[in-house]
Amino acid sequence: MSTTVTIKGQVTIPKFVRDHLGIVPGSQVNFRRTADGQIVIEPAEAKPNSRFAQLRGHAGEGMATEDIMALTRGEP
Repeated sequence: MSTTVTIKGQVTIPKFVRDHLGIVPGSQVNFRRTADGQIVIEPAEAKPNSRFAQLRGHAGEGMATEDIMALTRGEP
C-alpha cells in the first residue's frame, strides 16, 4: 500500500496499520532504522499521565439533546 507525502512532509497512516498498532488520534509514534536499513514505525511508549491529564476530556455523562433544548427554551 502506498500513500502520498504532503508538502509539510505528512502522510496518512492506513487504517489497518493504525488499528494493528493501536494508534489513535493524539498517539505518538517512533520511527527507527533496523540493522538492515529498513524503517519501522511503532507506538511510542506511553508516559505516565499526571492526575490532571487523566481527567482531560472526561466531564461525566452529559445531558441529552432534548434536555439541552428544553433548557435553552426555558422549559421546565
